[in-house]
Amino acid sequence: MLGSRLTSVAGSSAAFAGGVIAYSEQVKASELQVSPESLEKDSAVSESVAREMAEGARNKFGTDFALSITGVAGPGADDRGNPEGLVYIGLADKSQAVVTKHLLGRGRSNIRTRATQIALTMLWERLAKS
Repeated sequence: MLGSRLTSVAGSSAAFAGGVIAYSEQVKASELQVSPESLEKDSAVSESVAREMAEGARNKFGTDFALSITGVAGPGADDRGNPEGLVYIGLADKSQAVVTKHLLGRGRSNIRTRATQIALTMLWERLAKS
């Protein structure tokens, strides 16, 4: 959804390099270099994993910025007990990665839409500071 929103703007190819839909832990590790330790200790839905995903995407695509979203869209909690609606959003640039934690309520569509909007707002606010 995030990639779709970014690329729906004409001319976005000048700024958007690509993305990874890393739904499984295996893909988070292999494609975004998320450490097995973070996945095991903290779970795939965690601050550390969101940070590593954003940093991994930035490194993979050689971009100035990268966003990550990891969370539980439901229905219900995940197998580690993380509740439906828990989402971590990461934004990495060349100097740091910041992660925010959100409880976005219930309903897959609602959670995905809200998480995407928060990520885009984080990027917009960061770009406004540049």
